[in-house]
Amino acid sequence: MKPEVLKSAFDLAEIRAQFPILKELVHGKPLVYFDNAATSQKPRRVIKAESAYYATINANVHRGVHTLSTKATEAQEAAREIIRKHINAKHAHEVVFTSGTTASLNLAAFSLGQLLLKKGDEVLISGMEHHANIVPWQMACERHGAKLKVIPITDSGEWDLSIANSLISDSASCKILAISQVSNTLGTINPVKELIAEAKTRGIITVVDGAQAIAHLDVDVQDLGCDLYAFSGHKAYGPTGTGVLYGREELLERMPPWQGGGEMIDVVTFEKTTYAKLPFKFEAGTPHIAGIIGLGEAIRWMEDYDKAAMAQHEHALLEHATKELLTIDGLRIIGTAKEKVGVISFVVEGVHHYDLGTLLDQQGIAVRTGHHCTQPLMARFGVSGTTRASFACFNTMEEVDAMVAATKKAVKMLR
Repeated sequence: MKPEVLKSAFDLAEIRAQFPILKELVHGKPLVYFDNAATSQKPRRVIKAESAYYATINANVHRGVHTLSTKATEAQEAAREIIRKHINAKHAHEVVFTSGTTASLNLAAFSLGQLLLKKGDEVLISGMEHHANIVPWQMACERHGAKLKVIPITDSGEWDLSIANSLISDSASCKILAISQVSNTLGTINPVKELIAEAKTRGIITVVDGAQAIAHLDVDVQDLGCDLYAFSGHKAYGPTGTGVLYGREELLERMPPWQGGGEMIDVVTFEKTTYAKLPFKFEAGTPHIAGIIGLGEAIRWMEDYDKAAMAQHEHALLEHATKELLTIDGLRIIGTAKEKVGVISFVVEGVHHYDLGTLLDQQGIAVRTGHHCTQPLMARFGVSGTTRASFACFNTMEEVDAMVAATKKAVKMLR
């Protein structure tokens, strides 16, 4: 487990002051940003870290002996070590940089498919997965003749664990379990550790989509016991175009690379290529160096604060928003799991989610509308899409009240 460290007190005003964008106006109204599940905002020090790379270092990594290249390499590898510690990986070379969760999961699906899957094998996912944790596995199954199996979702937006366990224990053909730790649409915190433990007794490789967990939960990959763990930087106060695929050393060593080119090679001849050591075997081409440095700074920024206090604040926002939104006639919340992060999806009878989102934007409130890249989940609940408000540590109760008031006003206009 991670060692105890001294954390700064949770001062909401002080935290808000670190986010320049919160001073912006939208349609002449103060910005209320409730689209953090799509992309979180960035504190000033993350923005400065990324900018400083271009202003003072700007050179490629691992490919030069000159001073700037050395500094760039040291800065990138320092970020890798920051991330290793944050997720409690054993080794820095178990942290592979990608462009985001989608790229990480595509890497996992392609490489594990090549390594493990054959005709008749099964890949198990859940009914609440993001398209990025559905489509790559469908493609892998199509390539290798495997089958995709799905854990059903209850009316409250949780896994049906009895069926999940039976899908694992009753099949000798299941080779891969790929599941989200937190639902991007429902906010449900899933019991991934329990399901991983069951899968491990059957020798099943486990992959966790941690895109929505990394900014809200204390992620410890060794405690979870997963084989692979994917997340994005831009959902954790870091830059867009950055991501991580953690993998157990023994598994990464066995997995074939999914892209070829520079950096990921050892020796290239026209007859044969040998690959570089971990993690570079999976890092073909020039990485988003500035973004990786910014991601390291974002992780350091989060670690400066008490994660439990942040989570408690976000949960209070969720409870308040839930209570107040349910006073609106005809409003229904999609996803009522007992354990949730600060995400609330809802529909209003007689009101299209797109129209509602447009009118909220006119009042300065940024929410997400649509299917949230979870079309099968929308079909499960019989809706075409929802309005989704997702909270971050910098949001306030007053902003929640503004959203509720704006929603009431919009619903009155649209009915």
